[in-house]
Amino acid sequence: MNFDESEPQSVREERFAAERAQSRAARKAASLDLWGAHVGAVIVTVAVVLLSWYGKLVAIGIVSGIFLLWFAAALAWAYADGDHGRHALQRAYNITFGWGNGV
Repeated sequence: MNFDESEPQSVREERFAAERAQSRAARKAASLDLWGAHVGAVIVTVAVVLLSWYGKLVAIGIVSGIFLLWFAAALAWAYADGDHGRHALQRAYNITFGWGNGV
């Protein structure tokens, strides 16, 4: 987002809005790589199963609640950003569990 200091504020805002719309359209058109999200979801699932195996019910509730709230916030953000349906769910899933790419 470059701007010329001599251009009027209204022209600058219109150009910024056009750039944001263009980047939003490109983001919606791009396919999501969900491999890392699947890895993250498997790690969380294994952790929850191990916690349940050892009877740590409070820890299960805390871990599950954190990821549920994280997913709900990501889904709300995706809907607010203009995504709907399957793509919004995929983006929220990728935001929530995408840290699995680093593992």
